[in-house]
This record gives sequence, C-alpha cells and structure tokens, in this order.
Amino acid sequence: MNTTTFLHSANAELTYDVIVLGSGAAGFAAAVTASCRGLKVLLVEKTEAFGGTSAISGGAVWLHDTDQARAAGHHLPAEQMRIYLKEVIGNGYNPQLIDAFIEQGREALRYLETHSELKYSLRPLSPDYYPDLPGGTQTGRALEIDEYDGRRLGEHFKDLKRPPDGMLLFGGMMVNRVDIQHFLSIKRSPKSLWHCLKLIGRYAVDRLSHPRGTRLTVGNALIARLATSAMANGVDLWLQATAEALIVEQGSVKGVQISMGGVPRSVFARGGVVLAMGGFAAGAQAAEHRPATDSEHWSMSPPANVGDGQRLAGSVDAAIGDNLSANFFWAPVSVLHKTDGSVERFPHLVTDRAKPGVIAVNRAGRRFVNEANSYHCFVEAMFAEGGANAPCWLICDSEALNNYGMGLARPRPVDNSALIDAGYLLRADSLADLARMAGLDAHSLEQTLAQYNDDAERGVDQQFGKGSTAYNRYMGDPVHQPNPCLKPLRKAPFYAVRLFTGDLGSARGLVTNGQANVLNRSAAPIPGLYAAGNEMNSIMDGTYPGPGITLGPGITFGYLAASDIARRLEHSTAQPSRTGEHHVLRTAHLHD
Repeated sequence: MNTTTFLHSANAELTYDVIVLGSGAAGFAAAVTASCRGLKVLLVEKTEAFGGTSAISGGAVWLHDTDQARAAGHHLPAEQMRIYLKEVIGNGYNPQLIDAFIEQGREALRYLETHSELKYSLRPLSPDYYPDLPGGTQTGRALEIDEYDGRRLGEHFKDLKRPPDGMLLFGGMMVNRVDIQHFLSIKRSPKSLWHCLKLIGRYAVDRLSHPRGTRLTVGNALIARLATSAMANGVDLWLQATAEALIVEQGSVKGVQISMGGVPRSVFARGGVVLAMGGFAAGAQAAEHRPATDSEHWSMSPPANVGDGQRLAGSVDAAIGDNLSANFFWAPVSVLHKTDGSVERFPHLVTDRAKPGVIAVNRAGRRFVNEANSYHCFVEAMFAEGGANAPCWLICDSEALNNYGMGLARPRPVDNSALIDAGYLLRADSLADLARMAGLDAHSLEQTLAQYNDDAERGVDQQFGKGSTAYNRYMGDPVHQPNPCLKPLRKAPFYAVRLFTGDLGSARGLVTNGQANVLNRSAAPIPGLYAAGNEMNSIMDGTYPGPGITLGPGITFGYLAASDIARRLEHSTAQPSRTGEHHVLRTAHLHD
C-alpha cells in the first residue's frame, strides 16, 4: 500500500484495474480481494486517516456457517438463517441479496483469512439479538476480530484512524470485550488482575515510542489487518483525496475524477469502481430521513460520511432504497461537552444498560423500555410516541457505578469528578435531588424506582422483562443471580447520564444485485459501478438481527464486487479503449 503524494501533472492519465472509494472494511475487503487476484488497485480516502466507520466499530462480523463455527460444532443449516432473517426483516426481506450473503459470506471470510492477515475467532457465547424468534441461535454466527500488533503497519500506523477517547483507557489503550470483563472483575479475580496488569505493562512500554498503544483490538484491529495485506500487495492508497465525479463512456463507469491537493485528476478503471464511502449519516440530508423529535440527535458516523457515494451514483441514475424498517442503525449516545469547546460522543452499546442496578427513564421519570435489549431496539423505543422518550436518562446507584461504570464514567477506582464538574455525570445524595438536577418529576421517579426495586428483589421485571432473554442475560453480569440484569437501586449517592437518540451509520443506500452491482432506477445493473458497506442499501432493511450485521455483509459484498470485476477482466478479450471520448458527469443528488 503506497500512501501516494500527488505530484503528477494534472493532465496525466492514470489507469488501474479497480478503483475503490472509501477505506472502511468493505473498501479494504474489495481492495485486498482484487489485489490478491493480481489486479492493480487504487484505494481513495477522503480524510487524512484510513479506516472510516469500521476503524471505530466493535469489529464483529455476523455470518452464516463459517469455518470457525463448524470447528466448534455449530454447523447450522442455511434454512435456519433464512427463517430467522425472514422473522426479523419482515416485508423488506430480499431473497437474492440474503441468499448471496448466506451462500458467499463463508467463502468471502475464508478467502480473506487465507490470503491476508485477517483473522477472526468465534465468540463462545453470543446470542442473536432476537434469540427467541424462530431460527435464532445462542452462538455460531458472531465472530470477533483477533487483536493485532499495530507496529506491523510500520510508518502507516500513524495514518490509521484513532478511536474516540471514550473507547480508550489511560489516554490511548485499546480493549476488547474480554478485556472489559477482566477489568470489571479485577477486584474479585486474580486471573483478571494478572490479565489487566499485562495489558497495562504493554501499554506503558508502547507509550515510550508511540502516541498510543500499538495493541489493536476491535475495529482498529480489523482495518490494520486488512491494510497490512493491502500494503504487501501494492495497493495504492490516496489520503485526503476527493472523488468529484464519475467518468462514464457509453453508459459504463470508466473511472473517477479525483481532486487531491487542489489538483484534479482523471483516473481510469479497466474493471470497475467500488463505492464504499460510508453512507450519509453525518450529512445534512440525514435529518430528513429520521423520525422527528424535539431532541438533539448524535451520529457516531465520522463527519466525512455525508453521502458522497449517493451523490456520485446519482449522476448515472442509480436507484436508492426506500421504505426501510429504519434508515439508520440506531444507538443511544451520551455527549460530553469539553472546556475547549469540543464534544465527545459515547455510544451505549454493551457496558451499562443491561447491567444490574441500571435503569432508563424518560422525561416524565418513568421507565419505557427493556434496558437490556439491543441498542437499535432501545432507540426505537426512544423514538416511539413521537419522540416522547428522547432524550432519556440512565440512572444507577453508587454500587452499580463502582462495579460497572456508566457511559464515560468508569468503575472504581477511577475518579469521575471531572465528568461531574462538566455536567456529564449527575450526582446526588437523594432521588429527589437527582430528579431536580435532571429536570424530572421527583414523585414519578420515586414511584418508578420503588416498582423496579420490588421487581429486582424477586428477579423478575414485570414491566419490561429485563433479563428475560438469552441476549439480555448475556449482556448483564453473569456473576449476579438470579437475574444478571436486575438489582435494586438503593445505595446513595445516585447518578444519571443523559442519552440522546443516535446512530452507528446509515442503512438506506444504493440498490444492488447479488454481485454488488449498483442498479439504476429501471433495475438494470450500471456497468462498472459497485457498492458495498453502508453505501449499499442494507440487506437487513434497516433491522438489526445480531452483532456485526453491517461488517459481515460489508466484507461479503466488498469481496463479491472485487470477484465480479476480476472475472469480467479475466474473460475480456479486448482491452478498453483509451482513445474514445470520455464524459465526466457532474454529480447530482439522487431523486427519492
């Protein structure tokens, strides 16, 4: 992978076999697949760092019948996956795309693991998000990325997108799901204590020569693994390069007009262009596609994800998905306003909502949701009733905060006073004072807590069923019984963090076929144009069946796009013309 400096003449032409726009998991999967098949690849990234949304994600993939699952004895039939997805997706179920995902996902992962540094392991227990529905499973579909040594990226380590501070410990140390559990058990398990001490020791050594820890986990590890292989395969990576327009000849996409350092260039692609630019969740148009509320909304999608792929594809009459279950993948988000004027966003995915001694209440001071359900379901409940539950508050007592933390607030022995001073974490010696600080009705909050505490004592949440599903219990504290998700809130002081509706990225994207070809509004493939990742209309139709349902399809269809290009080039008997007239189509927004 060459991070290319743009020094060529503006009039010079460059030609590649494949041009990939976007450096997230889908883009890298396409680039690595194409380069492994001997193709010359250009990977274009708009920002100063590569990795996109994937680099700051959990890095998990959700796939059917992987080699890892088979090795662990979980050889699940394809029909079981179809039944489950039909149940979750409903009317938006697309047999062609789902079949491609089911039938080719294992092949895609196997190919990339065989030909690159990519390496995943099966989660020993990871229920689907709706495990009690027909076809749902307790394990076998969710894989987590193996940690990686960032030093293997060499000089390119500095160009890897840094995770937000809220995902790091001690200013720069990455942790994964297993590490978090060890840190939560550090006071009660010598094994966990030793695990954490080793991590801290490695991190201390790293900081002697690096700006952050080089032990990479979750999404950073995923991108670093693929990037290392792309580097070895000679993929050219252009950073801070903007795709301005598609180059089209006789109805086929033949390249991209790219601006880098203020210099425009026409770059041609013999085989095709893959759009993997992250969707539009951070764009101005995103608000038009969200349910209306009187509350702020915070996206975790990087600021550069403003819909460039849809803008480019609009010039060739590309179709865009419509009538999805949701246009985004939802997640509740808390926000820290820093003294320097910046903000830090924290997605509440796994660390707090399901834990015993934590509840969520709306502005009326009443619970409104099973807090242990998936983050997507949680935000759907916030949007319900015209957004009456947005924003809401997570509330816990001192015991829960000390054991699990809440949002950016860390468990004991971390001092969270700075978060209290900043107004992010509310602290009060009584429920009445906490209600006053949060603007809640004190009487309603006390009634809510009394009912919850009574249920928690019995281990059964009669209102919302917190802890009633395998997924709920998996997200709770397995040590706490009889219900890993329920414990009374009684020990003052009490704490609260405000949650806003948020998202992890857009689901509404370009319509494709099973080979990731972008389709026009007549449902015909646009020659030479492909889409993958959040640029592609969600095969899940904006539902969220399990962990990793964006990255799993992203990697699969990135692989399929590159494979289709390789096949077409292999069977081509004539070289593309370099003398004909090329038309640069100025970009336009898609018509809904």
